Amino acid sequence: MTQGILALVTSTGCASASALQSLTDAMHIPHLYIQRNAEGSPRTACQLNPSPDGERYTLAARPPVRLSDVMLTLVGELHWQKFIIFYDSDYDIRGLQVFLDQTSRQGLDVSLQRVDRNISGVFSSLFTSMRTEELNHYRDTLRRAILLLSPRGAQVFIHQVCWLMGDTEIMELAHSSLGRMTVVRQIFPLWKDSSVSCMRNNHRISSLLCNPQEGYLHSLEVSNLYLYDSVLMLANAFYRKLEDRKWHSMASLNCIRKSTKPWNGGWSMLETIQKGHITGLTGIMDFMDNGSNSHVQFEILGTSFSETFGKDIKRLATWDSVHGLNGSLKESRIENGMQGITVKVVTLLEDPFVMVAENILGQPKRYKGFSIDVLDALAKILGFKYDIYQVADSKYGSQLPNGSWNGMIGELINKRADLAVSAITITPERENIVDFSKRYMDYSVGILHRKPEEKINIFSLFAPFDLAVWACIAAAIPVVGVLIFLLTRMQMLRSQNPPGAHHNSSMSNSLHSAIWIVYGAFVQQGGDSVVGSVALRIVMGSWWLFTLIVCSSYTANLAAFLTVSRMDNTIRTFQDLARQMDYAYGTVRDSAVYDYFRAKGTNPLEQDSTYTELWRTISKNNGQDYSVSSPSEGIRKAKKGPYAFLWDMAVVEYAALTDDDCTITVAGNSMSSKGYGIAMQHGSPYRDLISQKILELQEKGDLDVLKQKWWPRTGRCDLNSHSNAQPDGRSLKLHSFAGVFCILAAGLLLACLVAALEMWWNSNRCRQEQPKEDKEVNLEQVHRRLNSLMDEDMAHKQIPAPSIEISALDISSMPLSQQREAVRDYPGTGLSVSTFLPEQAHGVGRTLAQGPGSTLPLPHSSSTMPSIHCKHRAPNGGLFRQSPAKTPMPMSYQSVPGGPIPEAIEHSTSI
Repeated sequence: MTQGILALVTSTGCASASALQSLTDAMHIPHLYIQRNAEGSPRTACQLNPSPDGERYTLAARPPVRLSDVMLTLVGELHWQKFIIFYDSDYDIRGLQVFLDQTSRQGLDVSLQRVDRNISGVFSSLFTSMRTEELNHYRDTLRRAILLLSPRGAQVFIHQVCWLMGDTEIMELAHSSLGRMTVVRQIFPLWKDSSVSCMRNNHRISSLLCNPQEGYLHSLEVSNLYLYDSVLMLANAFYRKLEDRKWHSMASLNCIRKSTKPWNGGWSMLETIQKGHITGLTGIMDFMDNGSNSHVQFEILGTSFSETFGKDIKRLATWDSVHGLNGSLKESRIENGMQGITVKVVTLLEDPFVMVAENILGQPKRYKGFSIDVLDALAKILGFKYDIYQVADSKYGSQLPNGSWNGMIGELINKRADLAVSAITITPERENIVDFSKRYMDYSVGILHRKPEEKINIFSLFAPFDLAVWACIAAAIPVVGVLIFLLTRMQMLRSQNPPGAHHNSSMSNSLHSAIWIVYGAFVQQGGDSVVGSVALRIVMGSWWLFTLIVCSSYTANLAAFLTVSRMDNTIRTFQDLARQMDYAYGTVRDSAVYDYFRAKGTNPLEQDSTYTELWRTISKNNGQDYSVSSPSEGIRKAKKGPYAFLWDMAVVEYAALTDDDCTITVAGNSMSSKGYGIAMQHGSPYRDLISQKILELQEKGDLDVLKQKWWPRTGRCDLNSHSNAQPDGRSLKLHSFAGVFCILAAGLLLACLVAALEMWWNSNRCRQEQPKEDKEVNLEQVHRRLNSLMDEDMAHKQIPAPSIEISALDISSMPLSQQREAVRDYPGTGLSVSTFLPEQAHGVGRTLAQGPGSTLPLPHSSSTMPSIHCKHRAPNGGLFRQSPAKTPMPMSYQSVPGGPIPEAIEHSTSI
């Protein structure tokens, strides 16, 4: 800047452009700006701010973004209501904001989908993982889409669909594509004018740039072309300045110095540049009052329908900012040569393509089906009639050893039919001798087989754990139980209390009780609290942690197993079919599928041995063992037994959807480049006309409606279910819990058996202990004997403890809780006192230390007590002699400190 600047030419992004605009506006330097962006036009228009003094020195040499206007016009002409826009990571999505706003106001359904750089890998894995019905639905959606991708990336998408390409650098993509498409690209029409191509305003341009035949020109980016023309425009402006003698010398400029003034000749130079009018590599370049270059032109290319159908590309229309769309997007009509004629059509019965609708004796057969509906739609559009008949040998057509062809292909070769309509596929061998129309449906090979019977396992609740895990758990329960039992015994031996004393711990010291506690904790039903040593607490704590983890893992695995578990189809691909040994498989002899497997299986260059194994089985005994003569025979054979029928996916899918018992299913999602088409004689004049109408039916969606009619998505049978049972997925069936009920029933039966054994054992034991004779004892003699023993043996002993007066009636009159307290208060007393119960109430007595029982039903009397006969079993097994119960007198007892009651008393009769 210190040396002076006449003009500035830049090619940057929007951020740098704003900074450069501020500089040039402040210093009055003419600025020609070419917006440059990453690959993926259209661009986002840069918002250049106006100068504070109203003078703007920046000129936009590259035209503003107009591709959104072009795409909006094309979408309206094509009558698209729903489509997808694919764009790559380099594309600036802000450039579509105006386009999306316009489509939203028009009520169009537009979806945006970003794709990665590795488009081929992403979509290959996506299509491989999809089921056939999902892939067909996705493919139908992609029939209307806009691609904002690089040319190389766009080639992955273009295949038998209608595309709208939005890339200004695209050149050769249209010629290398396989299917129908629409291409939008920016053009520079003056390249084709060879007379003035290299001379522009007395300036010679290198032949590498101006000659359209040179490949170097096509390799340049569009921004570089505008950069070249901007320099050319500046050179033309300088030349005119010098020619008019109005040249202004350059001034030294510096942004740091406050005293620096703008260049005085900047505005004059800007006017000279803006009024200039040149023709460069990009065509005419001049500027409007707002400083933008408005000259931009787009070309719309499309496929044409000629003898080389699907490969020729021609211009359909052009678009410019002044006139808009110039031309029509509709293809030129082929002259209709079928109006009013009658053609002969040969067919073959194949559900659901061709079926007999009505067969009345003496009248021609009437047919229905998907292929018949397509034929009727073509006949209605083209205005022709047809006579249809069935082929005699019921074959599609294959070449015989003598070189001739049978089936429908043979009918066309022998000129006996004009068209062949059925589920006939387009193959290279057939295309060599007959012509085919555009495919109206894609083709793939499916595997039809009977659904495997669902295996019911009533003990499926044990499936979450392996047998070894269950064995370890079963072994851990007694091991831990024995350990707790041993630790409890050791604790009792170390304790000062005798083994028979009362402990606060509620844990039993028996082995079976210890194991029971362990089992109760394992099944999370609680258990008696363990208040023992630290070792016991560590053992139980470790066991509880173990059971928590085991039960949690079992619950999670069981839930996943019961809800997610379903019958899985063992045959999904050709590889699975070749490896398995349960199903025999075959196809129709002398068919396209038969020839396909023969070509793949006998090809020495085929690396996959799967087809070799498949062909070995299919062709066994010249195809007589496993292959069939007709598709209907193969479907019946697949229904009856373990047999897999290889045939057209559309045919076997229809058979599975309409099966009465829903016992068959379809596997295999291998996509093929083949398709179903209408065959006709070689060189037929109807080929291009029928192909064009089929494409129109595809664009209108009529073929999709017909597909939905014959292959409904919600049919009688569910193809996604791979077993005869079709669970709703919401509730668990009874067989899943049958094992639990079996275990419960076994436990109940075992409990009943054990109870019966206990009753039998107790009854036998009671009979063995039955006394041979009862001895009667006089109660008064017992009292006298007891008093005498105490007087003789204990009179010389000084018993400091207070005497205890015990009365049978006093005890019997006490409440039950007080009776227990009365006995519990004298633990040192070795004499057990029994109350005598009335004979009519109880047959035996009970001791004072006995637990809760029935109260003594003695009659209440204030003065005298009636005579009641009581009897009690004597120590020798006999009964006390019945005697009238006298009024009990208090008996005085004294506790013996430091020792038990004398032996004589201990062995005396219990009262």
